[in-house]
Amino acid sequence: MNLSEEIKELVIARLDTLSPDKKISIGSFGEFTKEQIIQHVQKGDSIGNKMIEIEMEFLCAIKDGLV
Repeated sequence: MNLSEEIKELVIARLDTLSPDKKISIGSFGEFTKEQIIQHVQKGDSIGNKMIEIEMEFLCAIKDGLV
């Protein structure tokens, strides 16, 4: 498994902890269910990549003590 696959798995694991009825809004892309976002991350499309970017920025902020 390469690094990008490991990052996808990390993001999917974090998303999987959300409540099933949770809606996620990603700017101009719109609003998605937890399952829809997970599918986009698995596909590696533009929506999935944006979610990965958001999650990685959040995790870096936690690591740096900003959150």
